[in-house]
Amino acid sequence: MQTIKAATIQMVSSTRPSDNIATMQRLVAEAAAQGAQWVLLPEYWPIMGVSDTDKIAHAEPFGSGVLQQALSDTARRHQITLFGGTVPLQSDNPDKVLNTLLVYDSEGNCRARYDKMHLFGYSGLGEHYSEADTIQPGGTVPHFEMNGWGIAQGVCYDLRFPEFFRAQSPFDVLMLPAAFTYNTGKAHWELLLRTRAVENQCYVIASGQGGTHESGRRTYGHSMIIDPWGDILAVLPEGEGVLLAELNPARLASVRSRLPALQHRLL
Repeated sequence: MQTIKAATIQMVSSTRPSDNIATMQRLVAEAAAQGAQWVLLPEYWPIMGVSDTDKIAHAEPFGSGVLQQALSDTARRHQITLFGGTVPLQSDNPDKVLNTLLVYDSEGNCRARYDKMHLFGYSGLGEHYSEADTIQPGGTVPHFEMNGWGIAQGVCYDLRFPEFFRAQSPFDVLMLPAAFTYNTGKAHWELLLRTRAVENQCYVIASGQGGTHESGRRTYGHSMIIDPWGDILAVLPEGEGVLLAELNPARLASVRSRLPALQHRLL
């Protein structure tokens, strides 16, 4: 296991995929120029529609399409591992998409795929969300390794389900693209991220949408990188930008040896 310089990217995506692709490419280039080896994009980076159904028109078959090609080309161009936030993929229901995290290596090859399983539903404070209306849930728990690091994956609402990440054990870092709403994010985002880091004694890299979108929806942002003790190494409250931090195997080993909670698990 080697030390990894990791970056998380925060965006305020528009309704236009072409503009969002250009923004993604610019911010990834900025991260790579600062030495990032791994880069994480946010959920829904290609499109934050006026309506939840807008993304259906941009759904691609797995393995081809403008969005997937942009991710592959960007990873290869900068010789990085690109955790591609989420893109809409075609499902077997024409009225729904799969909300999918794809991982591309430095040669532009897709190395991993995770279809978001837990679908967000919320009503309150003048807001209503029901992802199940437009998204088909995935059914496979991801398992992935890169550069000797065990990597857990989740998307946004998955963060609230600790058993989902325990099902991916053992792992050393948790990658989480998200688009948390402002109200739920203000209440729970940092709390949940730091809890996942502490209980799994792992690094957490979280990438969010962070601002007011054309639809009027406001996302919470606060993309961050957290170490295995729960300390926040970097955070960006709002707006687009890039954060970087080192993932250090020695820090991981130190936390796990001084407080061997993972070895003390009974259930």
